[in-house]
Amino acid sequence: MLLPPAATYEELVAKFSWSIPGRFNIGLACADSWAAREPGRVALIACDAAGKMTTTTYGELKALSDRLAHALRARGIDRGDRVALLLPQSVEAAVGHLAAYKLGAIAVPLAALFGSDALRYRLATSGARAIITDADGWAKVAAIRADLTDLTVALCTEGPAAGAEGWREALEPYGAPFTAADTEPDDPALMIFTSGTTGPPKGALHGHRVLIGHLPGLAYSHEFLPQPGDRMWTPSDWAWAGGLLNALLPSLYYGLPVVFGPFARFDPESAARLIVKAGVRNAFLPPTALRMMRAVKHIPPLGLRTIGSAGESLGRETYEWALAALGITVNEFYGQTECNYVLGSSAALGITKAGAIGKPIPGHDAMVIDANGARAAPEALGEIAIRRSDPSMFLEYWRDPEATAAKFRGDWMLTGDLAITDSDGYVRFVGRNDDIITSSGYRIGPSEIEDCLATHPAVALAAAVGKPDVLRTEIVKAFVVLKPGVNPSAELAEEIRLFVRARLSAAEYPREIAFVDEIPLTTSGKVIRRGFRDEARRETKG
Repeated sequence: MLLPPAATYEELVAKFSWSIPGRFNIGLACADSWAAREPGRVALIACDAAGKMTTTTYGELKALSDRLAHALRARGIDRGDRVALLLPQSVEAAVGHLAAYKLGAIAVPLAALFGSDALRYRLATSGARAIITDADGWAKVAAIRADLTDLTVALCTEGPAAGAEGWREALEPYGAPFTAADTEPDDPALMIFTSGTTGPPKGALHGHRVLIGHLPGLAYSHEFLPQPGDRMWTPSDWAWAGGLLNALLPSLYYGLPVVFGPFARFDPESAARLIVKAGVRNAFLPPTALRMMRAVKHIPPLGLRTIGSAGESLGRETYEWALAALGITVNEFYGQTECNYVLGSSAALGITKAGAIGKPIPGHDAMVIDANGARAAPEALGEIAIRRSDPSMFLEYWRDPEATAAKFRGDWMLTGDLAITDSDGYVRFVGRNDDIITSSGYRIGPSEIEDCLATHPAVALAAAVGKPDVLRTEIVKAFVVLKPGVNPSAELAEEIRLFVRARLSAAEYPREIAFVDEIPLTTSGKVIRRGFRDEARRETKG
């Protein structure tokens, strides 16, 4: 689904219409359709730590996913069964997804950085019957295998291990094409667990149409992608909706090469080298990654055509830095695990404003509503809501009808994210309802404070939370990670406080600053503020 040519946002919105077929399968759309036309077309480019690049073609992607689908079916895995994928970015991770979709099974991506408790919860909750993982992942799963009564099949990509078959050995007997399940757009395909920033993760179940729902967003935020030479990369784990649905799968649908690298944790200098070495033209970089790049003294010319960013608020400071330092207007966009890529910017259409997400992406009906469910007045704080018929929207929370029902008000899915629509129709993200700081009558979102803190020359990363206060209801407290070689002190804390006050306001600056060694992040790159918020509350009670 390509965006129609248009010179303005208004023209594009007027021209756009959904074209959702009666039968659709993500595996066929992302591998087989290209393999039938151009089997030698490059699909994946692996770049190792030494800079060596290895390619996988669409023809190879189809053949490998066919073989894996045969192997899984031979082991009793079929339509509706959950197939867990505990892998870093890799050929095997992409193949695992495609094979699950061809089977009509449900892919359950899991972050390679998850520990045993996180894995036990997700594998048991989803009732995963099969898992595909590497040696490190299998070591974690093997330790909790007794708790996973549904799990019957385990494949290890690095060879046989105690209780797990080897990937190569499992695929070797099969070479014939696989006849994919005849799936409809609403048939279950994918279960992505929410990031758990505000409570226990929930399994958001998506149909095959979820890919269709993301296609206009990718083309919009990457300025009428695909263009000649386009090549996608993201540091975001493919286990997260951002890495999987904002980069990998829609790029494969459009026939683009997708680059992936060797590092599990984002390193800005390594990222810059990979972008240049692999000839990346399009990047999906969460705001946290961009802030970390901003902390590096020198970033070489990257040769990027577009940058899309989502996951948290980008902020004015980071937007302006990228424009000045990288020569690129970052196209911010917004969505949730439950319904993604619905609001956004596209500089090619003139839809861009520092500090704003953008406007509804063509095909999506999203707006800021007030407490009565009506469109919020300009400049009034409200909640982002998305109309129920959206193709990107989840089918349900896995086996949790009460939580599913609570997510909706009439025809609108409630996001729990607070925002303001300005007089020009741009949506400005304020924060999650749980993260909003109430101080002296002001309702303050933490993202703008964190973005400002990160521009101080001594600060690498920061988290801002509300600390209970008798006089002001709450005060802003910031937890700050300093750059290497910078020593914490009371004088530095005061300097940082005044730095933020001068740039934001007397209501928003952090009245307290604590220096910490690390800011915990979700696998999607979002700051986890819950622990800091709890710590601040304990300090008040103490």
